[in-house]
Amino acid sequence: MGKLPGDIKREVLVKAHDTTDPEYGCDPLKRPIREHIRLGMINLDKPRGPTSHEIVAWIKLLLNLQRAGHGGTLDPGVSGVLPVALEDATKVARTLLLSGKEYVGVMHLHSEVPQNKLEQTLSDFQGEIYQRPPMRAAVKRQLRVRKVYYIELIECEGREVLMRIGCEAGTYMRKLMSDIGEALGCGAHMSELRRTRTGPFSEKDSVRLHDISDAYVFWKEEGREEPLRRVILPVELSVQHLPRIVVRDGAVDAICHGASLAAPGVLSVDSGISVGDLVAVFTLKGELIGLARAAMGSKEIYEADHGIVAKPERIVMSPGTYPKKWK
Repeated sequence: MGKLPGDIKREVLVKAHDTTDPEYGCDPLKRPIREHIRLGMINLDKPRGPTSHEIVAWIKLLLNLQRAGHGGTLDPGVSGVLPVALEDATKVARTLLLSGKEYVGVMHLHSEVPQNKLEQTLSDFQGEIYQRPPMRAAVKRQLRVRKVYYIELIECEGREVLMRIGCEAGTYMRKLMSDIGEALGCGAHMSELRRTRTGPFSEKDSVRLHDISDAYVFWKEEGREEPLRRVILPVELSVQHLPRIVVRDGAVDAICHGASLAAPGVLSVDSGISVGDLVAVFTLKGELIGLARAAMGSKEIYEADHGIVAKPERIVMSPGTYPKKWK
């Protein structure tokens, strides 16, 4: 099976060891339930019919929330993985807009073609492709480059072709299948589509709207938290596809107040980071502090004993969660 960019395994470069004070912060899986919701993500299996915006509006009503947002629009006729960020987790939802996506779809050929020709043509569409958004798209219709990480032929029966596609965000599946049909010389169109992955979220772990509704009722009426903790996941899961930097307790509150991360505050850094990359900054307890833009590459961060290594962009953790140790 093909891999999305977030599936690449990174080496952890350990700069130093330190301990964390149990009096401050907590394991993301042990947050009080209201904090768990405020910093929560739902891996929703969107049904066909409603728009992504309508789904988010329903979840806000179901859970009595002020804010929620999704991690990548699905057309009304498309089902599958729609990550939904709750309250403060919406601050990092945009990282999912840039993550790799996976779809399983049915392409209907307008006439039959030999399977070897089909397989070769699908192979030709892997890598960088040019796409112009369709007429009804909500973006400017200019030619742009998108990357197709893999196309796997699952089954072909007559004119119906079932395939799995891993691609960069913003790739139009309907247009891709139409272009494949044109390259085959027979024409084709998309007859069915389902999103099976968005970054770290997969359909095998997804939940449905009624699961959310039931879990909320169990909590409100019976005081049972477990069902709600099963359908709402910690925000930390939503950035698993990003490289991470782990910092000392003493650096946490300064970052929460918008300070840049300096080299002495770093305990470990993932390999593969380049200057300008978006990184996730974590505490020793595994809590997400926020997102930052790397000012050094992984090797430089690992070797540096002074200087700014990353500049914060979006902070999730509330100031005061850890004690102030900066002047």
